[in-house]
Amino acid sequence: MAKRISVEISGQGPALVLIHGWGLNSGVWHQVNERLAQHFTIYAVDLPGFGQSHQMPVSTDLQDWVDAVIEVVQTPAIWLGWSLGGLVATQAALSYPAQVTQLITVASSPKFVADEQWLGIKPNVLQMFQSQLKNDFEITLQRFLAIQAMGSETAKQDIRDLHKVLKLRPMPSAEALSIGLALLGRVDLRSQLSEITQPFLRLYGRLDSLVSQRVIKDIDALAPQSEKYIFDKASHAPFISHSDEFVEALLQRIKNTNYIK
Repeated sequence: MAKRISVEISGQGPALVLIHGWGLNSGVWHQVNERLAQHFTIYAVDLPGFGQSHQMPVSTDLQDWVDAVIEVVQTPAIWLGWSLGGLVATQAALSYPAQVTQLITVASSPKFVADEQWLGIKPNVLQMFQSQLKNDFEITLQRFLAIQAMGSETAKQDIRDLHKVLKLRPMPSAEALSIGLALLGRVDLRSQLSEITQPFLRLYGRLDSLVSQRVIKDIDALAPQSEKYIFDKASHAPFISHSDEFVEALLQRIKNTNYIK
């Protein structure tokens, strides 16, 4: 890619890369960033086409998204990816095992779209959002954000927080939104999860409507070497709805792998 993606670096300690999900930007971590920066050097990236990277060309290949992040984080680091960002982080762990010291996914799945043997987002839902993007991508984006908060006890506040995040940085490009949805519908990393050799932590919200409780057991079987933690009252964005519990759970489990003291 001709231009480097935007990255905001803060804090001190072991490197921790934060990768946002579809439709948002690195501002989504604002409720946990300051506390995490007390323990880590934070690399909060804006993926191609999102946030401060909104003018960048956007590849249809997930590996190119990984390479764009690797270009601005040229040090071994813990990679934490939320939702679509979890796919980016997982692919990075597979492609650059020496650069990804630990993999953490949040409300993510190796395959987001459902089929006859896999629970996930119904294909027609993603197709509907793709069609709506062509008419009014801002309204479509707001609808998708509302789905992400659905189920949380603090859903209305979570949605307001997500909308505030969008306003902190430039709106994502229509191209990035469309390609991001296509990746959610196409990428399937299930068969590769067992190849991940780094410490692997999976975080979920029990009330998540995008990554169902029922699919977590299937992921357990695909990645028996991983550890999971479920936020009992959270939905798709536990770091927003339950930020204190999120930070505590994250720090405790990273301490257990001897990355911080």
